[in-house]
Amino acid sequence: MKPLKVALLGCGVVGSQVIRLLHEQHDDLAARVGAPLELAGVAVRRLGRKRDVEVDPGLLTTDAESLVTRDDVDIVVEVIGGIEPARSLITAALNRGKSVVTANKALLAEDGASLYEAARSGSGDLYFEASVAGAIPLLRPLRESLAGDRVNRVLGIVNGTTNYILDKMDSTGASFTDALEEAQTLGYAEADPTADVEGFDAAAKAAILAGLAFHSRVTADQVHREGITEITATDVASAKAMGYVIKLLAICARSDDGRSVGVRVHPAMIPRSHPLAGVREAYNAVFVEAESAGQLMFYGKGAGGAPTASAVLGDLVAVARNRLAGARGPEESTYASLRVHPMGETVTRCHVALDVADKPGVLARVADLFAKHDVSIQTVRQEGHGDDAQLVIVTHRATDAALTATMEGLRELDIVRAVASVMRVEGDE
Repeated sequence: MKPLKVALLGCGVVGSQVIRLLHEQHDDLAARVGAPLELAGVAVRRLGRKRDVEVDPGLLTTDAESLVTRDDVDIVVEVIGGIEPARSLITAALNRGKSVVTANKALLAEDGASLYEAARSGSGDLYFEASVAGAIPLLRPLRESLAGDRVNRVLGIVNGTTNYILDKMDSTGASFTDALEEAQTLGYAEADPTADVEGFDAAAKAAILAGLAFHSRVTADQVHREGITEITATDVASAKAMGYVIKLLAICARSDDGRSVGVRVHPAMIPRSHPLAGVREAYNAVFVEAESAGQLMFYGKGAGGAPTASAVLGDLVAVARNRLAGARGPEESTYASLRVHPMGETVTRCHVALDVADKPGVLARVADLFAKHDVSIQTVRQEGHGDDAQLVIVTHRATDAALTATMEGLRELDIVRAVASVMRVEGDE
């Protein structure tokens, strides 16, 4: 059959692996699709740069716009990342009836609605499995396999860099700075790790997951975000002594009344018995809780050139099959239009460590303040004496607004020298 022409935007870590797989698996891919997949061109920033894969120089171009709008191009694969020029190039391709495969989490989380609209108007496909959790098949199960079920919660580790850092802090006692430097040396963290360690990367992924899970439009700016830069070796050691481990979690959940959803990214303590506690190194894992299917766990490599390229190729085969069949994949599903509620309305639990004066009545006054804000205490213990006296408290579930008000009140008590640490707790009470 006539080959399907593929335009590739980007030839970096992921793009080079896409080219390699297209070459090495050419015959198998043709058999799976029903027609050969043929590179029509590769858009790059600089023509003379040395690349990780051999590319026919005649395919290279710096004119990405001309490439994606060529009449003979059927499918565009975008792996350059960022907002612009990716948005303009993808939109131009979709408006001209091309199908698009992208790994661009930041763009999807910021302006996925306009991309879906362009796909609809041009009658092309928009697939993006590689935008979240690398090689792990996660988005398509949410988008298709669980389309007949009601998803109530998505909870997981979706950033390999932060998981590597926190894992090293837990297993070796390293400081945040030392663990970050090791991650950078091994290539798990960028020279500027801000997007990872401040939670921006995970927040974009959480927005995409929430949109698919709850059939509602969610953008990155609606996601509550906290990073891991303030986590200390002392925090990690304290959690470990209590049988917990600290992870940066993306959490998307329906409210108890089902009328809204909360979407958040922040560090949290989880019991060491929880399956996510055993996710080590730079791996990702995501729990999906659905009414009929129950708990599902997806685990695997969440980043890297080859794993991400695997997800890209899976989408490429899917859109190529659709194109040959004259069909289209799923469109955006936003029929539920659930409100994204602010963090203050989110019900959660907290672990609180207080440096307190060592004298009678301290516990009673602290407990009274918790009760004043309708926050009940699950466990409390006192550690140390004199200047080292500390209360360690774990609460029952309460709204984040109530917990925040409690912390503010504690800082005003004359018996509390300092709120040493506050950490949310996830997992069963």
